[in-house]
Formats: sequence, structure tokens, C-alpha cells
Amino acid sequence: MSSSQDNSASYLQQMTSVLGAVANYMRLPVIISSGIAALLSSLLYFKQKALIYPSHVPNQSRTTVPRPSEFGITDFEELMIPTPDGEKLSAFYIRPPNKRAQKNVTVLMFHGNAGNIGHRVPIARMFVQRMGCSVLMLEYRGYGLSTGSPDETGLMIDAQTGFDYLRKRAETRDNDIVIFGQSLGGAVSIQLVAKNQNDKRMVGLVLENTFLSMRKLIPSIIPPARYLTLLCHQVWASDTFLPSITEVPILFLSGLQDEIVPPSHMRRLYEICQSPTKIWKPLPGGDHNSSVIEEGYFESIADFVANLDTKTG
Repeated sequence: MSSSQDNSASYLQQMTSVLGAVANYMRLPVIISSGIAALLSSLLYFKQKALIYPSHVPNQSRTTVPRPSEFGITDFEELMIPTPDGEKLSAFYIRPPNKRAQKNVTVLMFHGNAGNIGHRVPIARMFVQRMGCSVLMLEYRGYGLSTGSPDETGLMIDAQTGFDYLRKRAETRDNDIVIFGQSLGGAVSIQLVAKNQNDKRMVGLVLENTFLSMRKLIPSIIPPARYLTLLCHQVWASDTFLPSITEVPILFLSGLQDEIVPPSHMRRLYEICQSPTKIWKPLPGGDHNSSVIEEGYFESIADFVANLDTKTG
């Protein structure tokens, strides 16, 4: 194994360790909610944004964002991208180190509901080093160094802003674009692709450990709240949007030990998918945050991207 591969494995292990705090945070509602229905109703309705978008977890995630240079990446830009409604989104644009092997493919990444883009740089590093893709890591409003506060409407404005940025940027406007979404980022990605699938530059969608809808996820995260799901106004109805995607190939990466999103959610999304090209990749030992270190994870993505109808570099 090369030194670069050793570093990649180490960086990914560090990432999953840091993001392990997310799983502990998501278990808190189960611990505190038992037998307290009235409190639970109030919590679910008035505090659901804090529960769904814990941008402060892990600690200092709103102020400390690891930079690509901390992971051995030298060719990158730190951006602040304005949104149509006046927010500013922090982002990293990362280029492959091997220009001769570079593909005319850009990956637009959307992360899960906690942490920040810096915590996912080890994943982007794999995309640029092993697959020759450039990467735009876009930060949601209210996360990391971005302004604003998160909600479903706002995050979808952010996603469209990131996609439009790639369509307009001179370096990427002729590139094919692959959308990559983890957990909440999968829900963001599904809506974005559903809205833009007729754009021929959007050539693929990769989903990891995402859910059918927030209302259908609540009973798993907060079992006593299973009768209160209509109080959830952050809906994220992926099971409604996904069947409308009929033009874009989709790869489903499912950690079968996921302790946050039941693997049955991913399987059901795969079953209702109407894309002519859909690929199911189970990761037997992967939990919600460790699926990226499972054997075959990046190989599956690389094969998926290689088989897309993309331009070559």
C-alpha cells in the first residue's frame, strides 16, 4: 500500500471518529423523551430545527473548519458564494493533483446534518486523487462559516446556488456534474436532481444512508413521537421526489448497520426509483458514519462514475 493510500485510510478513520459524536447526539431524544408526551410535542414542533440541523455538533463546528491543506491537498480554493436571498455560503473547490488523469467531471457534495465541510475533506480527497474529479464542497447556511440559519427551503436555495455556480464558473461550465449526498445531504440531492434532471450536465447521483422522509424517520429516532409526526414541518419527502427522477443514473450506498437511518429506508428508495440505471451497493459492516471505510465504498463510486455517459479529460 502506498503512502498516499495509508494517509487516505488514516484521514477517513479520523473523520468517522469525529462524526461519531453525531450518533450520540441523535440518541439523546430517545433517552430524554420516554414517557413525556407533552414535552415531546413541544420539542418536536418548536425545537425541531435544532434537532434536525445540529450545526454545532461536533463541538466548535460553527467556528473551526478543517482546511484541505490539513489533509495534504494543495490545489484548492476557499470560496464565499452568495445566494439569491442574501446569504453567503462557505465552500471549497478542489482540483485533482494529476492533471493528465483529470476528468471533465465535477462532484458537488452535500454532507449530513451535523459537522461542516471540513469534516468531509477526506472523502473529497478520494474523489480528486483516485477518480480525477474536481469537487465543490458547498456549506449549508447556518453551518460552518456560512451565514444564516438552516431550514428546508433555505437548504434547497443553497443547493441550487451551488449547482448554478458550477454551471457559470469558466472552469466547470462545460463539465459533467455528479451529485453526492450523505444522509440529510441525500435528501437535498434528491430534490436538486429532480428539479434539474433535464440539464444534460447532470449525469449522476450518489446517495449514502439517506431516508424516505423526515416524518418517516422520526419513529426510529424518537420512538415515543411516532404519533406526532404531523407536527414535523421540515418534511424532506424524498419518497415523493425520487420517483420523478427518470433521466439520471443513481447509485445507492447503504450501510446495513446504520443506527440512525434504518437501512429499510434506503432499500425502499431503491425500489421506488424510476431511473433506468440504478445500482444497489450494500455495505454489510457500515453504520451511519463509518460506511465510507467499508470495503468497496469508493470502488463502487469510481465504477459508477466511469460508466456514466461523461466527457473524458
